[in-house]
Amino acid sequence: MLGEVCSALGQVTVVAPDREQSGNVALAHAARPLHATRRPDGAFQVDGTPTDCVLLAIGMLMPQKPDSSSPGSTTARTWVRTVFYSGTVAAAMEGLVAGIPSIAVSYAGGDLDVLETHQAGLRSLLKRIVDVKDFPKETLLNINLPALPGDQVKGVKVTHLGSRVFSEEIALMKDPWGKEIYWIGGGRITWSGDADSDFRATSDGYISVTPLHMDMTNYDLIEVVRKWLPGD
Repeated sequence: MLGEVCSALGQVTVVAPDREQSGNVALAHAARPLHATRRPDGAFQVDGTPTDCVLLAIGMLMPQKPDSSSPGSTTARTWVRTVFYSGTVAAAMEGLVAGIPSIAVSYAGGDLDVLETHQAGLRSLLKRIVDVKDFPKETLLNINLPALPGDQVKGVKVTHLGSRVFSEEIALMKDPWGKEIYWIGGGRITWSGDADSDFRATSDGYISVTPLHMDMTNYDLIEVVRKWLPGD
């Protein structure tokens, strides 16, 4: 769907993982070869991570460097402060490192039929962003679509990151040989965020747009930390 939307704005090359990659952070498979298979529709499917896809797209699969990089996801596990775990945002960051203005697009639901109804609204939003002149450097936009039909979206909100808290997310099990193993990913999730957070915006039926910066330095604390380390 994202490829179809973007094709109205320019030439699109789709390079995507061949399987679910939600929660797969900025990891590149430097220790093993990757396979990129050309599909009948012209897209490439890669047996690697979202970051691998961006590296291959820019370095090998595209005839020229793209003007923008827009990784997308169709699950709900790639947003708010969990951007640190997000394969979608990791791929966008990889594009940003290569000097390409990047946008991460995620969908907060699981019904792909509903996702399809967001085409017109997403196309309009992306066109407005692509038309921005002098897009800020080292900045990407994280877009989250709410889990409701496109014609019910209330509008677009510019937001900050909310937060997500896990409980009982690690399960202790045993493998067929009786050795203890740990399964990460279950348990309960509690979301939180004020009225201007991405979580609250999508929960209230809005499209959330959050600007993210590559520089994670907390400049307000630099002098404070210096006082912790006198003489160093």
